[in-house]
Amino acid sequence: MNRSEGLVRRVKNRSENSGNSDQGAANSSANQHDDDQKIDNEDDIDDCDSKETRLTLMEEVLLLGLKDKEGYTSFWNDCISSGLRGCILIELGIRGRVELERAGMRRKGLCSRKVCLKSDTPTGDVLLDEALKHIKETDPPETVQSWIEYLSGETWNPLKLRYQLKNVRERLAKNLVEKGVLTTEKQNFLLFDMTTHPLSDNVIKCKLVKKIQDAVLSKWVNDPQRMDKRMLSLIYLAQASDVLENAFSPLNDDDYELAMRRVRELLDLDFEAEAAKANANEVIWAVFAAFTK
Repeated sequence: MNRSEGLVRRVKNRSENSGNSDQGAANSSANQHDDDQKIDNEDDIDDCDSKETRLTLMEEVLLLGLKDKEGYTSFWNDCISSGLRGCILIELGIRGRVELERAGMRRKGLCSRKVCLKSDTPTGDVLLDEALKHIKETDPPETVQSWIEYLSGETWNPLKLRYQLKNVRERLAKNLVEKGVLTTEKQNFLLFDMTTHPLSDNVIKCKLVKKIQDAVLSKWVNDPQRMDKRMLSLIYLAQASDVLENAFSPLNDDDYELAMRRVRELLDLDFEAEAAKANANEVIWAVFAAFTK
């Protein structure tokens, strides 16, 4: 049993205990609504149902990339922009808002299949809902690779520039400020002032780093289908955003080599085969495939 199944089971038990009298009255429409609620509940439950600050994939990747004291990402990192857009698509996939079109008899590859709207219910996150609105209004639908380019603004098609999500890093940083993880300062860089967001809560980032380290060391399961989908996605997207090294740099040499070897094993997986397995989230694997083309 994987972690997500355990979360669903807890949600079900809680529902059963609170309203047994309502059983049997639900129709197919209500069942669909329950499925969407179950996905949302999964997303809201943190490790061990703790009351700790809950971060989105986008916020976690940005937090890994930010310099603790300086409060900004490396000027040489040109990968994090597209990586954050990949996080957005995966978040929408995990929350049950988007899915891939059916593969069909000829089994189109992950990178060729279009992203389709599954539910237009707002997520409550401004960035996610903005991306969801674009996907909903786009006809014909586009592939994962195309959406990463459109949301990043990295497209030669001027008609698609309206899909660009602007100031994503700054907006995510402000979210982290509101959650008490970062603070806001002004720094002078010779000719101009720049808003920076130094770390204010080191505990949250330390726990994030430890969680990633444990996933590839002490809690390694050697089976991507048994890994928590969020953690698996975080490892891939942190690597694609060129910030995963920041989580492994505190490790001793032996643990560092072991961690990197296991990450390479994940990167070398057959994404098409993994996506075809039972209970796999195809959007997640399509994003992975898009970043390894």
